[in-house]
Amino acid sequence: MPEERPTMPPVRLRTDAELARDALAAPLLARAVRLARWAEPGKPVASGGVLPEGELRAAIELLGLAGDEDGPEHTAQAWQLAVDTGLVEIDESEEASGAGAAARPDGDGDGDGKGDGDRADGEAPLGDEFSALAISGEELRLITEGGPRDILDIWLDGFETVLADAAAPDLGDIAAQISEGGELDLDAIDWNPEEEAEFLDGVLGNLYLLTALDEEAAAASVPLPALAASMIVPEDMDEPTDDVLEEVSEAMVRLDDQFRLLAPTGLIDYQPVDEALIQEVDGEGRIQEPETAEELEDEDVSRYGMVRLTPLGVYAVRARMIEAGIDAPAVGDLADKGADILLDALPGHPEPAAQAEAEQWLARRTPEEAARELLAAARGDDEDAPLRRLTCQQTLSLVGTEAEPALREVLDDRHLGGLARVWLAEHEVAGVPEPSEAMVFWLTVDTLAAQLATEGDSAELRDLVRGLVDQSGSFFDSAWRVDHPATAEVLEAMGRLHPDKQAAKEARKAAFKARSRA
Repeated sequence: MPEERPTMPPVRLRTDAELARDALAAPLLARAVRLARWAEPGKPVASGGVLPEGELRAAIELLGLAGDEDGPEHTAQAWQLAVDTGLVEIDESEEASGAGAAARPDGDGDGDGKGDGDRADGEAPLGDEFSALAISGEELRLITEGGPRDILDIWLDGFETVLADAAAPDLGDIAAQISEGGELDLDAIDWNPEEEAEFLDGVLGNLYLLTALDEEAAAASVPLPALAASMIVPEDMDEPTDDVLEEVSEAMVRLDDQFRLLAPTGLIDYQPVDEALIQEVDGEGRIQEPETAEELEDEDVSRYGMVRLTPLGVYAVRARMIEAGIDAPAVGDLADKGADILLDALPGHPEPAAQAEAEQWLARRTPEEAARELLAAARGDDEDAPLRRLTCQQTLSLVGTEAEPALREVLDDRHLGGLARVWLAEHEVAGVPEPSEAMVFWLTVDTLAAQLATEGDSAELRDLVRGLVDQSGSFFDSAWRVDHPATAEVLEAMGRLHPDKQAAKEARKAAFKARSRA
């Protein structure tokens, strides 16, 4: 048998147009686009598309980053993104090399021997400093003339390159090894490419899951210590050991570096760790820990880093999950599916997503058509049928009175007559016949079976059971006769849940009778 695909809860995505606007507004892509337009006439560059020092200075000025101490780094990152995504193309042919040399500021490029390409020390550029020509690529045209999906594809390509950089080892460690004349030893720099990529994917996956399960909570940022701990502290560990806490601290430092790199892509909103809290221990960065619980309570938790996925980030992480073979649905995926698929899926959705999914499904149909399709899908005596009917009833609560004809059609239906009467009563429809006692009991058992399927022995179900028995002292005398596949199971559950010993005993006896009758 094929392995079952992992399934994530559904998320609500913004429209492609909204996401494309977010992508274009992200600092890194916005800078890359400006640099691509700057390069459109052709810019002389070094082999591989590296900007020579003078051109880099010009690019920094163009982006308005001259007064920023990190300006050169931000500019170099934007230029690299432009090259990686095809916004800028590098032509290293002989013809292009000649054009690049001709454009050298110390040659015939501008005629005055002075220009943006001059070296900082006043010396002429080296011979291979202008060995290629950078020009705008096809993707730059798509930025202005393409659709939202084209823009998102370009953004995703750029995000993937930055994500790979974020999972890469520290360049300083690599340079130190190479300068010592040794071969590159990944173990020596404590870096495993697969583990590092998996860890970062896991962190982003946790942020995604939080967004899917609780949209309101996801709107607030997550403290970096809690996020790091969710990846490292075992679930069955009540009190983390010193070694585990040390791992969490190291992970926080690593994530702080990675999130600083990812934030300009628009993937996350990130407030970095206060650098005053970072200390070096044995050559490794560590986060200072509060010495007491009281100090931790008084400490501003935001100083330790705060992060959340943006709507663009949710879109990107979902795209990666789908590519990895994970089932990552989005709200609206079921809008064109049948009612049977909708009713099977909605119980597994978080409540806000379930309502949004139902509303989008209903919007594709007239109220009467939707009601008729839902009711047909809710029939059945199988194990999942009670939950389908409960979900049908909840979905029908979103439908207006135009659905009345479809509800009236099933008033005499054994499976649907009870829920149809509930809907008609809630909509204050006149002329609805009273249900028989048998129908009332059948609907009660059906509803309890559905509640058991979704909640198990919950406190809410316990209260419901107690209320039912208190309202009717002879409930169990009639309940065991109900012709429903789940009657015995429901009565056994009532025996477990009812706090009164005598009532619980009566429920168990009724369950025995129901099984004997079956």
